[in-house]
Amino acid sequence: MQLDFFPSKTLTFYLARLFVVRIFAVLVMLVLVLMMLDLLSNSGKILAVEGNGQGELWTYASLRIPQLIARFLPYSVLLATIITLITLNQNSEVIAMKAAGLSAHQVLAPLLMTAAAVSIVSFAFNERVVTRASGTLKAWEATDYGAVPESAETRANIYLTDGANIMTAARLNGKGTDTVMQDVTWYERAPGGMLRQQVKASSAIYAGPGWELQDPVRFDVAAAATDELEGLVVGEGITPEQIELEAVDPDATGFFELGQAIDDHEAVGKRTAELRAKWWHKISGPLSAFLMPLLGAVAAFGLARSGQLFVRAIIGMALGFAYFVVDNAALAMGNFGGYPPFLAAWAPFMLFLLVGEAVLIRTEE
Repeated sequence: MQLDFFPSKTLTFYLARLFVVRIFAVLVMLVLVLMMLDLLSNSGKILAVEGNGQGELWTYASLRIPQLIARFLPYSVLLATIITLITLNQNSEVIAMKAAGLSAHQVLAPLLMTAAAVSIVSFAFNERVVTRASGTLKAWEATDYGAVPESAETRANIYLTDGANIMTAARLNGKGTDTVMQDVTWYERAPGGMLRQQVKASSAIYAGPGWELQDPVRFDVAAAATDELEGLVVGEGITPEQIELEAVDPDATGFFELGQAIDDHEAVGKRTAELRAKWWHKISGPLSAFLMPLLGAVAAFGLARSGQLFVRAIIGMALGFAYFVVDNAALAMGNFGGYPPFLAAWAPFMLFLLVGEAVLIRTEE
């Protein structure tokens, strides 16, 4: 019986149903509260743009909510785990299950199965919804909440180099020779790194080679003078292919597309540690929901009247939040090259999987 993790079909569906309802309730509560706080912070910026109104606020909410769901779904699973297990413990249902011969792992098995299903749904949701919403929202923020970008190919905050010179663009539309950059700034630097001149333009189109700036305004650093130019072609070393490589946004790119972009980067010898870490994290991030029932499991056991239940709930919550802290720190170290990408994405998951198992076996098995 100890190796049968689902000895009772009725009990399995009962626990799974309790868990799903609480995950949904906690997630809705978190998203609503955080969305209201977010709107309080950003609604003034959105409504400050002429022509924006209630419709733009709803558009912002529709783009922001998927990001909040993706980020706080694992937190919801953790809190739902603790709430579910505390309720079962206080009603002596855990005692009844253990008296019937169920081990701690068998009590948790329905919750782990449900959390695994949540991880799969989370991955699919990130791929189909969150990436698109993130790309559109970033492009909209780059316009200071002006016109909402209609093209799915719109990208924001582009940074390109041509030798010592730098070109930045607030937004980019199109691909290949049809690429159009908007709100462009060109920084021309001397070999020593000193800035010679800065040119701002409303847009730039590919001139083959180089980029033709529209309505450029130049600031000469040496003369401290500003003048308007009729036309200027810059960045002859910047090609549309280079833009395709440089403009990859991991948050707005799906798992398979990001993998292809990483291969393209590696083919031309570019550094891919940051992209590779985020590529792995697209799997380990949603899978963290599977880990939460194990970390919060200490709340399921112990006598409800002994005063230890509250302490156990705090320990479970502390373990869960410690995982998110370590996960973010490891991912940051991977971005800086301190950790190998695979280790940065998976080390926290494996570490806390072992910690959760050790705590459960040491205290209950």
